[in-house]
Amino acid sequence: MHNSSNLQFLKHTLDNGLEIIAEANPEAFSLSLGYFVKTGSRDETPEIAGVSHFLEHMMFKGTQRRSSVDVNRELDELGSQSNAYTSEEQTVYYISILPENQLHALDLLSDMMRPTLREDDFVTEKQVILEEIAMYDDQPPYGAMERLSEEFFGIHPLATRVLGTKESVTELSAQAMREYHAARYAPNNLCLVATGAVDFDQLIRDAQRLTEHWKPSPSKRILSLPKPSSKQINLIHPPATQQYTIEYAPGPGYLDENRYVSRVLATILGDDSGSRLFWELVDNGLADTAVCFTSEFQDCGIFGAYLACAPDQQIENWDILQKILADAKNSPIDEKELELAKNKICAGLILASERPSNRLFSVGNAWTIRHTYEPVGPASDHYRNVTLDQVQHAFEQLASRIRVSISVGPET
Repeated sequence: MHNSSNLQFLKHTLDNGLEIIAEANPEAFSLSLGYFVKTGSRDETPEIAGVSHFLEHMMFKGTQRRSSVDVNRELDELGSQSNAYTSEEQTVYYISILPENQLHALDLLSDMMRPTLREDDFVTEKQVILEEIAMYDDQPPYGAMERLSEEFFGIHPLATRVLGTKESVTELSAQAMREYHAARYAPNNLCLVATGAVDFDQLIRDAQRLTEHWKPSPSKRILSLPKPSSKQINLIHPPATQQYTIEYAPGPGYLDENRYVSRVLATILGDDSGSRLFWELVDNGLADTAVCFTSEFQDCGIFGAYLACAPDQQIENWDILQKILADAKNSPIDEKELELAKNKICAGLILASERPSNRLFSVGNAWTIRHTYEPVGPASDHYRNVTLDQVQHAFEQLASRIRVSISVGPET
């Protein structure tokens, strides 16, 4: 058990393998609950690409005890904020409620984890997913990030699109989804996370009763390093009014301590306000957006750059962006820039931590991916401890990075 001010970290594992964790805060007025499922697009085979996200939609379509109308009505009655999302590595279902509704919310969420997955619901929802794919490809940057992931990751499982493709979703059968659900939504591949004004002992007793019929399953994830090689791709999308250019380079993953250095560097070079790219490209009107960002996964990560500007300025602006990222020797990072970046990141962490709903994701993600609990203080310390030498070294390495980039815009 760890203490940070009045916070308590509590954990328990049920006989069926379901992990239950909580960051209990006796001073909170609300609580958040979530099921973190350790499954996402990287756990799919090409034939069933998109099944995790499709399944997330189907979890709201009814259970043995509740119709889809009941599920949505009860979510409303709880007066709660509730939602779900699917990423490359996990699917999360969450709800924020008043403490007196803890049992009702847990009962509803747990019931939703065992949906009926009826054929007629499946057929109807398939059309919704196909429309979502088409709509997504029709919005800036027009599917460029998905295509970039495919090019960057190649045969690595992280190349799989979260939404799947039109072809994979069209071909998907309800039976394949049921099999995937049985394998991946097993209790030993789930984590029940609670933050805020939680009654933990009661949570364990209720979860035990509600999930005792859930059967464990051997579900593994294959971890490996991608092997990208530098390339540049240009796509034409006539309706586009701007040119969108995105680049991925290898970066540290979730299990690599260097991720803190990488995030600080991305903030200094390309935060959306007050960074080097901001002053050089956005503040003086050359580009609408010019940012650096990081993405972390279990076995690897990305250091990325993104530019959106008028098509006739793209070449010039992209050159400026590349010069800034390659300029470590001539324009080393100074102490003032480093402090500003650290303050920005730490302030963001502290402000976000004031709501149990935000803590739910911090606590849940850290536990499901790294099996560690990290209060806000120690999390901030990781950034505070980043040194000028570390950031400068990471900056210098950018000059020789492997770069995979995609640019999409109208034909010029």
